Amino acid sequence: MPTPHRLAAIDLGSNSFRLEIGQVEQGVFQRTEYLKETVRQGNGLDEDRNLTTQAMQRGWDCLARFGERLAGFKSHEVRAVATQTLREARNRDEFLRRGVAMLGFPIDVISGREEARLIYQGVSQALPPSDDRRLVVDIGGRSTEIVLGRGRMPSRMESCRVGSITWSNRYFADQDFSKGAFQRAEVAAKAVLDEVTNAYPRESWDVAYGSAGTVGAVADVLAAAGWPADSITPSGLDWLVEKLISVQSAERLRLPGLKDDRRALIGGGLSILRAVFELLQIDRMVLNPGGLRHGLLAELMGQAPEQSDLRSRSVARLAVKFGAESAQSQRVGRVARNFLNALVVCNPPSEALATERLQRKLNWAADLHEIGSHISHTDYHKHGAYILDNADAMGFTQSELHRLSLLVLGHRGKLRKLGADFTDTAFIFQLLSLRLAVILCHARNDPVTDGLLLSTSGNADQCISLHYAQAWGIAFPQSLHLLQEEVIAWQKTPWALQLNEGNP
Repeated sequence: MPTPHRLAAIDLGSNSFRLEIGQVEQGVFQRTEYLKETVRQGNGLDEDRNLTTQAMQRGWDCLARFGERLAGFKSHEVRAVATQTLREARNRDEFLRRGVAMLGFPIDVISGREEARLIYQGVSQALPPSDDRRLVVDIGGRSTEIVLGRGRMPSRMESCRVGSITWSNRYFADQDFSKGAFQRAEVAAKAVLDEVTNAYPRESWDVAYGSAGTVGAVADVLAAAGWPADSITPSGLDWLVEKLISVQSAERLRLPGLKDDRRALIGGGLSILRAVFELLQIDRMVLNPGGLRHGLLAELMGQAPEQSDLRSRSVARLAVKFGAESAQSQRVGRVARNFLNALVVCNPPSEALATERLQRKLNWAADLHEIGSHISHTDYHKHGAYILDNADAMGFTQSELHRLSLLVLGHRGKLRKLGADFTDTAFIFQLLSLRLAVILCHARNDPVTDGLLLSTSGNADQCISLHYAQAWGIAFPQSLHLLQEEVIAWQKTPWALQLNEGNP
């Protein structure tokens, strides 16, 4: 019998941080531990969208406790993601640097649509196989995700900047519940949600599911009051609003099933939920126990659609959308991968699969390196990098997209203004391989690379040598000139590129 292995998923939400740990036996995940801390980072963004020192400290303290619990876990057994608050925070890098050290594992800030995709995966894992067209809604602290899909595959994903923390602070700031406050909050929520809800007409889905957060809190209160368990109806929402208005204040609110940490957020969350029900014409929403962290666990277990395939499809869509020339992209990718192979032979990575990952990501950069050409011929690398830094690409985290954007930005032009980490050897190998490939493919023909050899000594001197045969230099003087210019470009970085005639 196979030995069970453990997995852990961490969801750094705007209201709470959650850690779920379990074991996988015969393909089935069994939860062994669940930790939740109400951190309220969503309340800690100031007017300049910076996390306050207090909000960061609350997060760090929680991550330190999670990190202690995860001692002994391996990197491939843990996945941690952060959502809307850290998407917005201008000083998120400061928080993440210390947070990663406290947790002991990387933290990925994911886009709204990627969050929606993972939520759908988590919800679908908790449902039996079915051909039902599913509508999934998740109202979090600072964002609301709406997803349409069938089976395990989402087909439409949106994330809106409307959440229980934001709306409670804005429309119920004094924790006073009044009819006018609810009306204003619902009208404002509809104004935000209306931009996307037209894509989810009533005839496009069969069953509506609600995940976590506000939906769970409302369903618990309604069930405790005698309404059908695990489902929400418009009449139930109307009843709950009347209850809140009758007590007038969150401080005086005492309802069976309502947890203390939800009292201050129920007004904002309930107003958003009512707006969702009306705009999407929902007559019944079923509570689903799945959510973001369950989607993470499904991907760790390999039970969700293959992530690399999702990312490859996202890259292909971007390349087609922005008119990148496929033949040139493939040409550059082939040459770049060959150069990277040569460098990796000299400096093999510690992990067995690391080379394959580096090759795949380099190939994506080659596929996308010209996507800015539709905007500008001379500065297309800058526009391509901007597109990637601001794209919603299914399967990618924001840090992965930023790394791709740096490769696209750096594939030509000056290097010292790149703002990259030149101590990251793997990235430098990818960047140099891509730049050399672009140079050799400058005529948009398959280049002759016989007679070229790229190598590094393998020590810490940060020096890479490109050797070329004399006959090659004579046959391709323009390429040789461009390579000489490349040597000069690297002189302004901590790395050195040497161009040598003859065999090494």
